Amino acid sequence: MAAPGKPFGSARHLWRARTIDYARLGGAMSEGSERDQEDAAAATGARQGGSPRVIDGTLEDVAILRRLDTIRARCKALLTRARRGASEHFSVVDARLDDVASLVARELASGACAPGALHGRMRHFDTGGRARTAELSARICHERPEERARILVDLIVPSVLLDAGAGARWTYHDAGTVLGRSEGLAVATLRMFLAGDFSRDGVRLRADAEGLARMTVERLGRGLQVSPDNPIVGLEGRAHLLAELGAALARDPRRFGPAGRPGHLVDGLKARAERDDGRLEVEILVETLLESFSSIWPGRLCVAGHPLGDVWLHPALGEGAEGLVPLHKLTQWLALSLVEPLAVAGVEIVGKDALTPLSDYRNGGLLLDTGALALRDPESGHRLHRTDSLLIIEWRALTVALLDELAPRLRGHAAAGPSKVELEAATWLAGRRSAEARRPGATPPLSVESDGTVF
Repeated sequence: MAAPGKPFGSARHLWRARTIDYARLGGAMSEGSERDQEDAAAATGARQGGSPRVIDGTLEDVAILRRLDTIRARCKALLTRARRGASEHFSVVDARLDDVASLVARELASGACAPGALHGRMRHFDTGGRARTAELSARICHERPEERARILVDLIVPSVLLDAGAGARWTYHDAGTVLGRSEGLAVATLRMFLAGDFSRDGVRLRADAEGLARMTVERLGRGLQVSPDNPIVGLEGRAHLLAELGAALARDPRRFGPAGRPGHLVDGLKARAERDDGRLEVEILVETLLESFSSIWPGRLCVAGHPLGDVWLHPALGEGAEGLVPLHKLTQWLALSLVEPLAVAGVEIVGKDALTPLSDYRNGGLLLDTGALALRDPESGHRLHRTDSLLIIEWRALTVALLDELAPRLRGHAAAGPSKVELEAATWLAGRRSAEARRPGATPPLSVESDGTVF
C-alpha cells in the first residue's frame, strides 16, 4: 500500500537549500530547465535529519493544506497544466484511461475487492487466509469496547506509519509463510505488537510514548528480521519516525493520555461523534490525525511553525503556501484503517468517499504501465529520483487527479459504479498485478530514493 520512501543523516541526503526566483519559475515551469526544477525541489528543505524549510504562510494556510478538497484542487491544477502540455515530465494520454478502467473493472469483477470492504490495514494482518488477528482478539476479548478500540488503534498507528515501501529484496517469515512488502510489514508489526515491543514495559498489548521513543534501528531491525541478506528500504527512517511518534505522544497528554497512547484518540473522537448520534465525518478524522502527528515527519516543510508532513513545493502553482501540494497519503490510509477500530467503540465514520485516491506507487504505476501517463523523457525511467523532485511530486499529484476521474468510466463496465473506497482497493490491486507482469519483484516503473516515510 494503500494508500499510498534514505537513511537519516547520511551525507548523500543532506541537500542545501538555495534561493529560488519563484516569480521567474511560477507559471512558466515548462520553459525552465531541469536544473531549475531540481533547484526548486531542493528548496523544499527535505533534508533528512535537518531543520524543515520555512514557507511563508499563516495558520489559515496550514488548515487549508490539511483539507481533502485542497488536495483535489491542487492536484487537478497540475493535471490541467499537464494536459495543456506545460509539464516538462509527463504527457497525459486520456484515451488510455479506458484501459485503466478495464483493468480496474476486472479486479472488481474478480471478487478480490469485496463490496463494502475497506482496503485498510486490518485486511493485511490476516493476509493469505490466516486469521492472525484471532490471537489478538482472544487476548483482548475481556476488555470493554472502548479499550479494545484503543488497543487496535495502538497497533494500527505505528503499523501504518511503517508501511512505506520495503523494497523488493525484503521478506518476512511467519510460521512457514514468506511475505513481502505491505503484507509483510503488516504481519511483522502485528508480531512486534503482540510481543510488547511498542510498550514501555515490553509486555502489555499497547503502544505508548516511552516504548516508541526508545525504538532504535537495532530493535526495529530485529522485529522486521532485517539482515545483510534481507535488507529493507529506509530502516533508519522508520526507526526515527517511531521515535518521533513517541515524542509527539509524550508532548500532548491531553490528547493521548498520561501514558501517551495513540489509542487515546478514541476518547476524543468518540466525544466528538456523540454530538451527532455517534457519527463522525472522515474529513474531521483526517484533520485530527494531521494535527496529532504533524510533528513526527522528517524535516520537510513548515508554515507558521507547523510541520506539514506529506506536502511538497511546486513553483508552477504559485509562491509561498499557494505553491504547496498536499497529498497526505499515509494519513489518509491511516484514517481508512481506523474505521473498523473506531466502530468497536461505537464511532461510525461517514463520508468516506471524500478521501482522495492515494498517491502511492501502485496507483501511479498503473497509470504509467497503461500509458495513461507517459514520460516525456524515457530516460527518466532509468534514473533514481528523490521524493521531493518535481517529477515525483507531479507523478503523485497526477495520480490523484486522474484516478478521481475513473469512476464515471467504470459505469460502462458495471451497472453501478463502485464507491471510491472500493475503487481504491481495485486500483491498488490492478497496479500490483501490472507490476508483477512487467518487472521482476513487482517493482514500480520509477525508481524512488525512499526514506521509508513516503512510499
